[in-house]
Amino acid sequence: MSTTTGASSGAAPIKVLLVDDERLVRSGFRLLLDVEDDITVVGEATNGAEAVEQARATRPDVVLMDIRMPVMDGIQATREIAATKGLHQVRTLILTTYDTDAYVFEGLQAGASGFLLKDAGPAELLHGIRVIAAGDALLAPRITRRLIAQFTTRRTADKAAEQRLAVLTDREREVLALVGQGMSNDEIGAELVLSPATARTHVSHAMVKLGARDRAQLVVIAYQTGLVAP
Repeated sequence: MSTTTGASSGAAPIKVLLVDDERLVRSGFRLLLDVEDDITVVGEATNGAEAVEQARATRPDVVLMDIRMPVMDGIQATREIAATKGLHQVRTLILTTYDTDAYVFEGLQAGASGFLLKDAGPAELLHGIRVIAAGDALLAPRITRRLIAQFTTRRTADKAAEQRLAVLTDREREVLALVGQGMSNDEIGAELVLSPATARTHVSHAMVKLGARDRAQLVVIAYQTGLVAP
């Protein structure tokens, strides 16, 4: 029985590319995803180089990316996919057993939209795929806590931060701060008494002005500039 949640009737399924050097891991993911009505697996890759090739060939919505692999690791593969013309809509969800700060920072800087540990349960993984496909950011709770702790010690100087945020309107700053707190468009709309569509528009404008690829990078900017504090 499918456990699909929140899929709209008649909507195209989320196309997923599986990337892991262990066949059993990929098989396990495929078994989990194949029973979902709103998700379809369009390809598999055993290393980062294959992942880039498969992404170009299949144009997935979401790439489930391992980090440690032969030939090319997942961080470099994520970077190449993010920089490839025609793949700007592809979102990468990094799955790993390694939750060190270095991997988190490198993954987000490379263009990953989310970071989830392999010990996450099936429901959490499925939720993560749907969140990433919808254009939102996803970070595992304990990774988020460590990330926040790091960003609060690595903030840019006040003057530099102010200059970076100067391109935003007051409303866009408010919205960026709420994105940094992990709020969805619906939650932002409720907080600021805006429609979700208007909140989404402000988020999009902030992305363009700040040169952010997606919401994950907006979260990074919000903490780096000190706009959001834990």
